[in-house]
Amino acid sequence: MEENFTTKDNLIKHYGFTEADFEQIKALDISLDKIEGELLLFQSGIPKINLERPATINDGIVKLSNEEFQNFADFFDVRKEKLKLKKFVPASGAATRMFKFLNEFLIDFDHEHETINAYINRKKDKNLSIFLAGIEKFPFYDEIKTKVKELHEDYYSLESHEKSYQFIKTMLSPEHFDFANKPKGVLDFHKYESEIITPVEEHLNECAFYACSNSVSHLHFTVSDHHEDLFKTIIASVKQKVEEKSKITLHVSYSYQDKSTDTIAVTPANEPFRNENGRLIFRPGGHGSLINNLNNLDADVIFIKNIDNVIQNHIQEITLYKKGLAGVLIDLQEQIFKILEAVENNATTESNIPAIIDFMEQKLNIDVLEDFYKYTIENKLEFIKTKLNRPIRVCGMVKNEGEPGGGPFWVKSYKGNVSLQIVESSQVDTRNPEQQQILTKATHFNPVDLVCATKNYRGEKFDLAQFIDPSTGFIVHKNNKGKDLKGYELPGLWNGAMAKWITVFVEVPLVTFNPVKTVNDLLKPAHQPQNGN
Repeated sequence: MEENFTTKDNLIKHYGFTEADFEQIKALDISLDKIEGELLLFQSGIPKINLERPATINDGIVKLSNEEFQNFADFFDVRKEKLKLKKFVPASGAATRMFKFLNEFLIDFDHEHETINAYINRKKDKNLSIFLAGIEKFPFYDEIKTKVKELHEDYYSLESHEKSYQFIKTMLSPEHFDFANKPKGVLDFHKYESEIITPVEEHLNECAFYACSNSVSHLHFTVSDHHEDLFKTIIASVKQKVEEKSKITLHVSYSYQDKSTDTIAVTPANEPFRNENGRLIFRPGGHGSLINNLNNLDADVIFIKNIDNVIQNHIQEITLYKKGLAGVLIDLQEQIFKILEAVENNATTESNIPAIIDFMEQKLNIDVLEDFYKYTIENKLEFIKTKLNRPIRVCGMVKNEGEPGGGPFWVKSYKGNVSLQIVESSQVDTRNPEQQQILTKATHFNPVDLVCATKNYRGEKFDLAQFIDPSTGFIVHKNNKGKDLKGYELPGLWNGAMAKWITVFVEVPLVTFNPVKTVNDLLKPAHQPQNGN
């Protein structure tokens, strides 16, 4: 007879865990079942997503005219006064990638023996060339230049390339501005006539335009604990100004990525990875961990947008599309709630069911199996209730113009069900020619422009953990002090973490997507002064 091991026994027997390990795990508040599940995932591997076809206009993506967007925006404005709105902005990441090419320049540049032009030619570094050509247009230019002049009494006698070198060095130096190690949200992004503004302040400004009801707006940032004070300092200095200008009251809250969502790291041979002191290594679980933060919010409608996707111009135009998406959400939600209330009150007859199924298939992209009509009426109603009693998300999608990022696809599960999902290229088996071909046929990509409803028809909050597809996480290859390791990242917030939500994709114009992935993106028109700004 096979021994009946507990999870703890399994971890001791198969992975060599010690009492010291269990004390470490307890202190982190991570469950043993979770750790065992992750270790098994490393061994079995994570199955690749099975793409059925790309989502396209009229096949998974709704295309609305400007008039229709305006109608939905007006509909939202009528309904919103009875709703609590919240804007949710993931903002914990540092700006490391934003300055990656400049950090590489500081490491590789032979300051003693070459000019910056020689370096650019040697490395074929177009990014550095663009940065230097537009250097005076960056909103932080004057402040950094002032500091460089302060540090170098002979500033005016320095050669041009030496001034540029000292500028970059000062901007990234931990002793001075340390931009690459700060969160993007607190960096200077936009220069107006009389002030310079950070993404944090731009998100406050946006709240006034589309995320407030009854002159109140709620804004929630996810931040890292050691950067929270940077956010609070900015909020304290600008909140009153924004409130007076917009005539709204702003409530700003914060949360951290829950440490209990950290995941265990393993060696390339799938053994628990230990540091030089023999302690287990745990890594942050990626942005999928933020489903916990989202789960803790209390709101009727939640707008989700990345910290760096702000704009200096066209805010009224963007407002139209944000409100339009929210109007689509509320319109669908009202129809769903009406159906669910009728089912609960035994007011749904056999004759009502074809119209409900048509709505589910045509408007909500819900896959209904062919043998559905063979079900008893009780089973049909149970199916309808199960499929409709879920969180809802309406996601803006922009035309694919070569930007990196996930995209909208029809995905087939191992059970044969087809659903709309946002898929990252790393989830796809690109060695499979058929899957690669579907991937390259994508017409749109995901700008992270979501409007969500996380309460049911009784006004109760859903437990969002129940709607995650745990098989859609990511195994990543990293390095710890020169040693290779493998890490596990949880299903992405808008990928597998929302896989079982009701999902609707709506095309929005490219003007709504203005991310700052590298510092040079701040030179684009969306982030530069216009019309006297």
